[in-house]
Amino acid sequence: MRAVVTVTGKDKKGIIAKVSSFLLEKGVNVEDISQTILQDYFAMIMLVDISDIKTELSVLAKECEKMGEEIGMSIRLQHEAIFNAMHNI
Repeated sequence: MRAVVTVTGKDKKGIIAKVSSFLLEKGVNVEDISQTILQDYFAMIMLVDISDIKTELSVLAKECEKMGEEIGMSIRLQHEAIFNAMHNI
């Protein structure tokens, strides 16, 4: 089972390390990652394996949002099927 994590916000040091460490603690495995910096703004999309998560997906999504607030970023986690449906117009 896979999900998509998006991270956006003002660029700063350590974003990838903080987010990937947080996901590892939750039992999430990063399968693919793409990131870019547009002037002062950071954008990252991660395709992750959520087969071994230690909580419900909805709880993990809320924890990601909270962690994003703590580091001054927007972090969203969505099941792959929902992400694809939203972006398949």
